[in-house]
Amino acid sequence: MKLGQLLFNILIAVTLGCALPSNPADSTSAKNVILLIGDGMGPQQIALAVAYSKHISKSELNLYRLMRDGEVGAVMAEAGTNLVIDSACSATQMASGRSCRPEMLGLDVDGNKVQTIVERAKLAGKSTGLVSDTRLTHATPAAFASHVIHRQFENEIAQQLIESGTDVMLSGGLRHFIPSNILDSAAATSAGIALSPASFPKVKSARRDEEDLLAAAMVKGYETVFDIAGLKASKANKLLGLFALSGMPDAIEMRSIQGNPARSMPTLAEMTTKALEVLARNPKGFFLMVEGGQIDWAGHENDAGRMLHEMLRFDEAVGAALTWAKNRSDTLIVATADHETGSFGFSYSAKDIPEAEQLSQGFFKSVRYEPRYNFGRRENLRKLFDQKRSFTSIVGEFESLNSPDQSPERLAAMVGEATPFILSVDQAREVLAKEPNRFYIHGHSELGNREAPIIRDFTAFYPYIENNRINLIARALADQQDVVWGTGTHTSVPVLVIAHGPSKLTDRFDGFLDMTELGRLLFESMGFDAAG
Repeated sequence: MKLGQLLFNILIAVTLGCALPSNPADSTSAKNVILLIGDGMGPQQIALAVAYSKHISKSELNLYRLMRDGEVGAVMAEAGTNLVIDSACSATQMASGRSCRPEMLGLDVDGNKVQTIVERAKLAGKSTGLVSDTRLTHATPAAFASHVIHRQFENEIAQQLIESGTDVMLSGGLRHFIPSNILDSAAATSAGIALSPASFPKVKSARRDEEDLLAAAMVKGYETVFDIAGLKASKANKLLGLFALSGMPDAIEMRSIQGNPARSMPTLAEMTTKALEVLARNPKGFFLMVEGGQIDWAGHENDAGRMLHEMLRFDEAVGAALTWAKNRSDTLIVATADHETGSFGFSYSAKDIPEAEQLSQGFFKSVRYEPRYNFGRRENLRKLFDQKRSFTSIVGEFESLNSPDQSPERLAAMVGEATPFILSVDQAREVLAKEPNRFYIHGHSELGNREAPIIRDFTAFYPYIENNRINLIARALADQQDVVWGTGTHTSVPVLVIAHGPSKLTDRFDGFLDMTELGRLLFESMGFDAAG
């Protein structure tokens, strides 16, 4: 669909308060479907990556190729009961075509189990795979193969993932698969779990029971791998790869070690390539979901530099899928997002207004061009890319220092070492200041701290107290970056859906869809009856 028509459809659909009907699906189905989910990837995040590739790296973004050669639609990102959605609900609606409540996994609005596309594909004899750069038990991958009332029950999710029989599962999250008595590396070694110290500097189970899900996986025929060497060497048709205790490293850290021949951590693109290699052995075809999950994490933290790197990491996985599917007429690639995170954007401002300049050619070459505002400097794209550490990494190291060393001067220096943008000592002092938590709830996983860093606007929309110092650093640098943020959570901004493959498969994604419609189209694209 042309961009102008897409924007017109969005305007009409929002005005009418309903989704436009999609093109009716024909009887053609895909042997293979590859679903690529950029968690938190709104149109703004895509624009950030496209701008960087266009103006700085001078290379074509794989997502741009996907949009140029495929069909582009839009999806209303809302829950079955609410205006705003979370990853659990969104992925459930995408995986099942059924409406869901926020934070539920694999259930409809009434709490009934729904059949997911992974489960339906397995019934049809197809192979299935889940890949993520977060952890396997996190909301998006979990939604495709588990059913729990709340996404926080990750130990139960881990057990259900093994029971699901999903053929390839590659991500982080080892802590939810090992028994509670494994509390250090020595215990892991004694249990026969060979882990790389580089990937697993610490080992500690998050389970409260003695369930050994790695042993259970092996009984079910899985080969288990924990580093890139094991991943590359595996010849198994059922593969469980767990490469980090919790979430995998952020994209900035991964880029810094990517060229290291001793690297033990696989990239998202390498996991995608391996999953495709394994799943393609099934003559009946496959369904594969690949998540770039840390785009969302960067958005929650308002870290624009990290978010650019996360987008580029996801784009490499898109490239891996495109390379595999090249010249195939039996494969559909669908790239989309579950929601937008952060209310991110570039914006014009009153800071650093450019000086007037004499135009050197054209009809008005004798006239001075004098902009009234700063409309965003392209060189900031390079500066964002040049960030050496995520703000999460900086704050984590800072908070591990002895209390006397946790000074505003030290924090400002650490930020200055990691990014071209400057955090002043006064700004660092504001980052470190605290006040009583206005939204304190005893026992709440995020709001249970009695004190919180001071966020002076939209405070209620920054509920992740552990992120607030990170948010404050990012917001302090925002006017230097020509960036604005509106929240530390999600927005209701419609997200894009991009379908690439034979036109008989992609045309049905042209339009303005509801998230459940997108889910039903995925079912139909594989020749299955639409869910719900």
